[in-house]
Amino acid sequence: MATVLLVEDDEIVRQALIHELTDLGHAVHSVVRALDALREATDGHGYDMIVLDLGLPDLDGAEALKMLRAVTDTPVIIATARDDEREIVRLLRTGADDYVVKPFSGDQLDARIQAVLRRVRTTAPPDVLQVGGLRIDRDARRASLDGTPLRLTRLEFDLLAFLAARSGRVVRRREVLAEVWRQANGDDQTLDVHMSWLRRKLGETAARPRYLHTVRGVGVMLTAP
Repeated sequence: MATVLLVEDDEIVRQALIHELTDLGHAVHSVVRALDALREATDGHGYDMIVLDLGLPDLDGAEALKMLRAVTDTPVIIATARDDEREIVRLLRTGADDYVVKPFSGDQLDARIQAVLRRVRTTAPPDVLQVGGLRIDRDARRASLDGTPLRLTRLEFDLLAFLAARSGRVVRRREVLAEVWRQANGDDQTLDVHMSWLRRKLGETAARPRYLHTVRGVGVMLTAP
């Protein structure tokens, strides 16, 4: 079953869902505010799923969704009383993985959670990643370049593996800091320093990149040369 972060400010709805999902075998933690959800999502608690209400007291859920997507890849199911098709399509395009329209039962939400987790686990990156001559074994925590082992620190390995799992995609700096350093508002200089050390071990520089590319004003990308 799943570890679920429930973001819901209606006390009756929240307690009912906690009770039903717990009975179905899920571990549930609940918060009532969007900012609390953001803190939970970036504090390394390892949630499998976020269930996000739209009508929150401190921030509209649609804005909260955008902020969550900037800091975590955890799947998000929107719980909403809004059944407007255009709104639902907008939320899915913004980054929601699924939605349920209120009122709904715990069984219906459980079915949605299971369906999303099946999709996510089917498309999860493999334990061994290959990008050009770069090979990363995430389970054994070993990396090599053109057959030569790389001597990496823990953070250098985590950074390399994180970017390799998203090879060919520009990853926002905030996302890297949140997922690798578990800091939603981390220091950009920390990332720059580790990128520099990693480039050195890959035999490249910022001026002459091969694998690691900086996209100014957007983020970073790892791609095969």
